[in-house]
Amino acid sequence: MEEDASPHSPPHGDSAAARSSESRCTTPSLSGSSASPEPLTTPTRTVNGPDVPPHAIVRLIQCSRCSLPFRTPLRLPCGDTLCRECLPPIRPRTGVSYPANEERKQGFKCYWGRGICGADHCLGDCGADVLLTTLVGVFDEVLGQSSSPGRAAAEEDAGQTLIWKKTLSDKAEPNVERAGIGSDPLSGVFDLARKGRLGYDASEIRYEPFVSSYYERYSHSLEKLRAAVRNELDCHVCYSLILDPLTTPCGHTFCGSCVAMALSHSNLCPVCRRKLNMSSSVRSERINKRLSDIIQTLLPEEVAARRADLPPDMDVSGEGTIPLAVVSLAFPTMPIGLHIFEPRYRLMIQRIMESRSRRFGMVMPNRRGRLQQGLGRAPFMQYGTILTINRHELLPDGRSLLIATGTSRFKVISWELVDGYHIGKVQRVDDVSVSEEEAQESRETTAAIEAANPNADRSVDTMSTQQLFQLALDFVLRERRQGAPWLHPRVLLAYGALPTDPALFPWWFATILPNWDEEKYTLLATTAVRQRLKITARWVKRLESRNWYVAHRPGGVVTSITPFPMSVSISFGPGGTISHLGDPGLVTTDGTESYISQTLVLGLFLAIFVTQMAANVVQAVRARRQTRLDGNAPTQPRPEPAGVPTETQGEIEGREQGPNP
Repeated sequence: MEEDASPHSPPHGDSAAARSSESRCTTPSLSGSSASPEPLTTPTRTVNGPDVPPHAIVRLIQCSRCSLPFRTPLRLPCGDTLCRECLPPIRPRTGVSYPANEERKQGFKCYWGRGICGADHCLGDCGADVLLTTLVGVFDEVLGQSSSPGRAAAEEDAGQTLIWKKTLSDKAEPNVERAGIGSDPLSGVFDLARKGRLGYDASEIRYEPFVSSYYERYSHSLEKLRAAVRNELDCHVCYSLILDPLTTPCGHTFCGSCVAMALSHSNLCPVCRRKLNMSSSVRSERINKRLSDIIQTLLPEEVAARRADLPPDMDVSGEGTIPLAVVSLAFPTMPIGLHIFEPRYRLMIQRIMESRSRRFGMVMPNRRGRLQQGLGRAPFMQYGTILTINRHELLPDGRSLLIATGTSRFKVISWELVDGYHIGKVQRVDDVSVSEEEAQESRETTAAIEAANPNADRSVDTMSTQQLFQLALDFVLRERRQGAPWLHPRVLLAYGALPTDPALFPWWFATILPNWDEEKYTLLATTAVRQRLKITARWVKRLESRNWYVAHRPGGVVTSITPFPMSVSISFGPGGTISHLGDPGLVTTDGTESYISQTLVLGLFLAIFVTQMAANVVQAVRARRQTRLDGNAPTQPRPEPAGVPTETQGEIEGREQGPNP
């Protein structure tokens, strides 16, 4: 019997080669039972046939819970896949208010809790896997025809027998099972899986007897299956073999780099145009493990060639080089108008307009000369916004006017001067996934409820995300009713109406709010909508409290009154901007600012006013007294100027008597 074995036959189950082959054809994503298979490595192909046993091919489309081929497969956020009927019990989610969609109010705890996942998944993130559903149909079409009941019954006596151990429970000893699979091992094993006889957790699988002709049919069936599957694995963005498959919540699958490229232009699915709640860098998203296993197992050579042909700059690393304009502060999704007149920026904009992307980075000047990690005392702040030029108008004298819109944020890693302007190597800054956003809100709100500390700042840190958004929203509506100048209709016409999306509101609010740039700058480094809403909520509360703050600096004194009543900022020192929205709980901030109560400041101004009024009264009394003294003094004859003739007494008397008749 040993001599009859051919290179086309799979290794014997009891041999070391069989265990090695079986271990190469299973993955953690294909596990879920007590018999956990080992990780998958890329299968190899010998000269005479494949080095992948039939049960490893069939296991690619088996559900780890019911052991049947997938029925309406759902891709989970952790990258695993289950049938819709095999999902864990659904329960309402608590402590989550953003995003406030109906589909995100239900969830479940993942089955894979033994150090692999075990996380709480939202039902809205578990979309039907369209591509995997198609591939299961391809398996059934290619392998199901050759495993028809009549043909299988006719070949059962002359065909092979599959022997395996079936695990009944964690403590029970596994039972030895056997079944005939006919003369085509691949079709026979698929038929067993379709009938539910071959469990996903089957172990110690072996095929008897070993006949060379059987595995010639196996090779033929595998090649036919490989060709049929390949026709379904083209990405709808790059039209090449899907690499690092990433399945969106709507169920469509693309290359990971293609999803990142699509999200950099729009947050809609390239196929169905549904809104995607995904990070634009997709680095926090898990790849589809089942699809990745299918591609790696059936098309290893093409995957290797695809990776070899991939340019290095196509790697989704989030890093790149971009020109920097050290001008002002800009935010994503918000427009900004610029007047370009400096020669260095004229050259920079000219080169940008000649480029394909028409993008550049906007960073705020480092007015205080702060020491920043990795940059030292660079002349600009480390975080900025990438702007895309929408409109450019060149003036006759070389100056230009342009309108640009913020698209994303970045962090400057290094920089250099080129022809007078700055060029920076930047790293993209993206928000965490929606699932992590919800988990963060749930942790904070749940901890607040458990602590039940009345002294805690429940107004900000322990509020839900929706409450933080509503707090700032109510403030804006109230200020607009009171006629605040920063909410003038012309301002809203330029920057848009009040956003109803909590993800867009902080950028809009920071753009139009008359606040110091140093306060607004903190938004650029955040990675969650909740973090930004907490910052804006603190702004609102401090503006409503009408507190007065003083910042100490050596030098002169500069006082600035904000547009809000009863608010003042006093800076001692030359130039620079200071924040008048410090933490009221702190006496000093950043070593240069201190807090003064409103009563003390009002008393100071009242004392100045009283002193000025007293000075005015004293001056008025003195003036009146001087007038009175001047009126009581005797009148002295005014001396005549020298050289002016005077009248004689006779001339005076003659003039008084009149002319002689």
